[in-house]
Order: sequence, then structure tokens, then C-alpha cells
Amino acid sequence: MKIELSIVMPCLNEIETIEFCISKAQQFMQTHNIIGEVIIGDNGSTDGSIEKALSMGAIVVNVKEKGYGNASRGAIEAANGTYIITADTDDSHDLLNLKPFIMKLDEGYELVMGNRFKGEQRKNAMPFLHKYVGNPVLTFIGNLFFKTSIGDFHCGLRGFTKAAYEKMDLNSQGMEFASEIVVKASMLKLNITEVPTTVFEAGRTRKPHLRTFPDGWRHLRFLLLYSPKWLFLIPGVLLFFTGIVGLMVLLNSGSGIEYIRESTLILGIILFSFQFVVFYGLTKIFAVNHGLIPKSTNYSNLFQYFNLERGLVIGAALTLLGSVLLYIGFISEVKIESTLKFIFPAIIAIALGIQIILFSFFFSILGLAEKR
Repeated sequence: MKIELSIVMPCLNEIETIEFCISKAQQFMQTHNIIGEVIIGDNGSTDGSIEKALSMGAIVVNVKEKGYGNASRGAIEAANGTYIITADTDDSHDLLNLKPFIMKLDEGYELVMGNRFKGEQRKNAMPFLHKYVGNPVLTFIGNLFFKTSIGDFHCGLRGFTKAAYEKMDLNSQGMEFASEIVVKASMLKLNITEVPTTVFEAGRTRKPHLRTFPDGWRHLRFLLLYSPKWLFLIPGVLLFFTGIVGLMVLLNSGSGIEYIRESTLILGIILFSFQFVVFYGLTKIFAVNHGLIPKSTNYSNLFQYFNLERGLVIGAALTLLGSVLLYIGFISEVKIESTLKFIFPAIIAIALGIQIILFSFFFSILGLAEKR
């Protein structure tokens, strides 16, 4: 018979709670007449968790590579269900009430996130820093970077179709796997929604595997690396225009040593900001060509609007303009302040022109993979 639902749970030494989790998952499917399976992605348990899971009829997939993401992906890839729901094996998720997830998946949604902030939160269910600092901040950043409207980016209870999972091409190894699912689904423009869910205090007595600051950084790092626009482009554009405005103001004012100091600062800001923009372009092309980031419509347009020839023309024009200004600055027989008003813009123009020429060649080399 065709498997309708696979309930997937990663595990590492959860002997205290794994029995309850499997039992609740099986009870839910039995209550709602769902043909399904429970799959445990074991990450090297030595406390009897594997034996307990097998004795209860669960499928155990042994995943040698350490990490929450590795254990989750290993179990998901072994799943046979049309729908997949992931949960933790610490007995903190409401596995008896998964019907809202199934209903949304039946409606055509490809990713259904649990939202612990809209559901009931039992006492001591979430640590203070996770509830009021880490999760809200990372959720805000994730929504800002990837244009989503998810209220709980890191709820471990979530459902998606097996077809959606195959589209997402997930590859995170650690806790950032939770972020990757939402990020990739957003980039691929999958149908995403969320449902309230109750969160309980974890049933284990040992310390959790989740480490507040290291794993929080892993999530933040992932969000930054998968959004070159926010990591490089937007800061670079803001710095660049700030430098240009400052340069225009400075050309109409200033004198003496103060003028030289301010001009040098603005020169550094403009050149530094342009590096951000260059890194954005190169990072975007590299990430797409290597399958790290899904290809968007804007990405294909990039190669239509910018090519080697246009880059060479723009770069040569800026270099020529800078050379002319530099020549005028050196041959002028006026005071030093007036001379510098030619020399500083000249240096900026020449530096940007040469960088654009070099960037154009590198851009075209990376673009060869796109043409193939």
C-alpha cells in the first residue's frame, strides 16, 4: 500500500523520550487512518535508542556523519511518504495533533511550518534567550533577507511534500538545516504557510545538544551566506552613495590639511564600497553555478545587461576620465587645494575603471558555465 505520511525524527541518545515520540506518532496515524511510517535518523546512539525504536516498529536509518542536518536528511531521503513531517525526539512537539499540517498539505501548500508563538507554550518549554532574543532576531533577519512572513523560523515541527524536498536540494549538516528549509523554499517560490502548535518542556534530563551561541551563530552565518544581496550589495551601495555625496560636498568646500584628511577618507570609502558590489556579483554567480542558491529570473537578466564588452567600455571610459583629471591636476599652477580637487576624483575614477575591467573578465569567465 502507498505510504501517505512519513514522520521523521533525528536522534542521538534519546532513550528517555524516544518511546513516547514514536508512540505518539503512531497513535496519530492510527487515529486518523493514515497509512504511514516512523523513521528515525540515528546519529550514533549508544544508549539503547536504536533498539527501542526498532522494537516499536520504527525504521532506523544509521547516519554516520554527525550533525542535526545530516541525521534529518538521512532519514528524509529514506522516507517513502508523499508527505513528510519532521520532529525532534525530545518529546517537546505535539505529535498527537498533526492534523493541521496534513490539512494544509492537502490544500496544496508545499511547506507547512509550526509556529510555537501562536500556539500554546507550556512552562519552561523554551529557554529565555531562545524565546525572547535568538529566535525573534533570527526570524526577523530571515524574513527580511528572503521576503518570507514566517513567525517561527526554527520550529522543528514542520511538514512538506517529498517532491518539495527534492526540489530544495538541502545540504546543511548542523542545526542551520532548520533555516535552510525555509530559505530554499522561499528562493524556489514554493507555497509556504504556518500553523499554531503547542510546545512542551523537553522530557530528557540530560543537557540538550543545541548550544545557544554556537548554533545561533551557525543560523546567522547561514542566512548571511545565502543572501549575497544583504551581505555585500546593499551595504556596498549605501557606502558608495555616501562616499559620492561626501565627495561632491567636499569639492565645493574645505581647505588645507583638513581637506586632505577628509578627501582621503572619502577615497577609501568609495573604493572599499565598490569591493562590496564586486564581491556580490562574483559570489552570486559562483553560488548559482555550484547549486548553492537556486537560479532566479534576475540572475539570467544579469548576463543580458552586463557583458565583457560593456564592462570594458565603462572601465576604459572611467580610466580615461581619471587620466585626464590627473593630468589637469598635475599641470595646474594653482594652490594645492585646487590641485587636489582634480587629483582625488582622478584616483577614484582610475581605480574604479581598472577594477571594472578586471571584474568584467572574471565575470565572463564565471559566466561560461551559465552559457553551457
